[in-house]
Amino acid sequence: MSEIAAKAPARPRRRLIAARLVPYLLLQALIVIVTIQGLRLLQPSDPDDFAVSEFSLREDGTTRAVTLPHFTSSRYALQDPPLYSGTFVFKPDAANTAWSVFLPRFSNGVEVAVNGVAILDSRRDPTANRPDRNTPEITVIPSSLLRDGSNAITVRLLVWGPLRGFLDTVYVGPDESLRGAYETRTLLFVTLPVVFSAWQSLLAVILAIMWLMRRREPVYGVLAAGMLVGAMQAFAPAPLPPAPYPRLAAILLASAPIESALVVTFAVLFFGRRWPRYGLLLFAPGLVILLVGLFAGQPIPRITFLFLGVPTVGLCLMLLVVILTWAVIRRQDAASFTFGCAVTIVLTCWFHDMLSAFEFVPDDRTFVTRLSYSAMLVAIGAGLTWRFARALNEVDSFAGQLIARVREAEERLKASFAREEERARAAALANERTRLMRDLHDGLGGQLVSIVALSERGHEGATITDAARAALKDLRLVIDSMDDIGGDLMLALGSWRERAAAQLRPHDVALGWHVATPQGLPLHPELRPWHVIQIVRILDEAVTNAVKHAQARHIVVTIETLDDGQGDGQDNGRGPRGMISVADDGKGFSLSGSGEAGSAGQTARGLRNMRSRAARCGAVLDLASDSSGTRVRLQLPKTFPDSDAAATG
Repeated sequence: MSEIAAKAPARPRRRLIAARLVPYLLLQALIVIVTIQGLRLLQPSDPDDFAVSEFSLREDGTTRAVTLPHFTSSRYALQDPPLYSGTFVFKPDAANTAWSVFLPRFSNGVEVAVNGVAILDSRRDPTANRPDRNTPEITVIPSSLLRDGSNAITVRLLVWGPLRGFLDTVYVGPDESLRGAYETRTLLFVTLPVVFSAWQSLLAVILAIMWLMRRREPVYGVLAAGMLVGAMQAFAPAPLPPAPYPRLAAILLASAPIESALVVTFAVLFFGRRWPRYGLLLFAPGLVILLVGLFAGQPIPRITFLFLGVPTVGLCLMLLVVILTWAVIRRQDAASFTFGCAVTIVLTCWFHDMLSAFEFVPDDRTFVTRLSYSAMLVAIGAGLTWRFARALNEVDSFAGQLIARVREAEERLKASFAREEERARAAALANERTRLMRDLHDGLGGQLVSIVALSERGHEGATITDAARAALKDLRLVIDSMDDIGGDLMLALGSWRERAAAQLRPHDVALGWHVATPQGLPLHPELRPWHVIQIVRILDEAVTNAVKHAQARHIVVTIETLDDGQGDGQDNGRGPRGMISVADDGKGFSLSGSGEAGSAGQTARGLRNMRSRAARCGAVLDLASDSSGTRVRLQLPKTFPDSDAAATG
């Protein structure tokens, strides 16, 4: 039963694979058929009315009649090359139209002569001697060489390499009749490969930049290297021997299998396949061809390329087919589908070229693998660039959405901040209201209660008047402390000075005022009305004690700013802080070891209230008293506290 249960999930999976694989294979078969038909249609129509196909061939010391197209034997020396001799008939017209010689295909090079005079040598054109380009040649016959009637034409075929030489039908006739066929072949077999190679070079630069910017994705670097190798092979063709740079020819021969191995590496990395342990052996044929070309003389590198490099290219194409088929089945995305179709086209062209190279296709030597291969690389590079651009668009879209969300979050934060600010303002207002009520209760409330009590007991008017004045003074103090002084405590102290002087005048007590520093006291933006009330009441208490208990005749108030932590208080941090001193010349009183008043009377309670008020403000109260008088020093904090809960709790 367990085996049956294990096999049950495998059946739907196999059906799914078959459902994806069969349509894909049918499509690839259709692509193969279309490609074969396209290769047949790719052959342009030549002007058969001017064909010269009957020649006599002198080769290896013998002469025989041949009909073009014709294959010759392979050879590795340019001495005594095959020589085709034939005739054509020149019929001049009234317009004296120029005549030309048109050669659609040949390998590897040709030298054409009319009536014994050479008019064309393809070795002068480095791009005309490559069998993978199918480069046509055309040249105008000088009118002085033409004779009415029969004219002799010879074609010397320069064969070099392991493949047999090939010469297609030669066409001789009016230039305007041959030029169209030449331009069509040039477009198909010269211009298009150059365009694809140029585009390939541009994409190689783009992919290299992408790889440099994203080192963690080597797939871009691998494909850039493959495209660069292909572009180098396209723009640096190997000339016919004797080559001026034989080592360069060896490098170009090795570029094809190396480029194919790089494309396979790209496919493995791009589609997420695991790199096989012996995957680097795929580069071995290209490296062997390179070493043989660098250290061995001709013709060994060309033979090595034919029997080692060409099969490697075919093997890489087949590996690509397997990898892309797996990717189509597993991924079902447009990239794997498109690349798979492109590889099928290239593999079909490669088989076509192999049949042509080994002469299984009669009278045909048209190689199209390089053209289709460049087109495939360009398609892959363009697809990757499009994918990268789409990813950038997605990033931009995500960035736009992120910006919109950030703006929404900012709006919500602003609204939340406004609510919190309103709550904080309401809380601060409530705290100020509570402190104001407490101050009114402690000060004005007590004074009013005393007035009521005195009036009920029938005391004299003077006593009630004094109590009422004290209550009015306390009310003025609370009202004045509510003024906006912008953190400048000197403004509040100025108002206090006027009230204190008026209070001391009936008692014949002089009030001295001394500001020791030019700036007076430092500004405190955090200063609140309740701070001002506590400080002013401390000063009031000090002055009242000096008048009532010390019987002083002279009181001096000193204001100064201490810098660099020179204060005497508990907060020893560096920075400016204010100091207010009230000194009198009264009789003084005794202090205990803790700094409190020695007696337990009204003076002791007043001093405790002064210290409590100072603590609420974060200030430090220092008291000194002897027979010469009493000095009260209030050292203000660097920063006033927001709450007095710590001090009162």
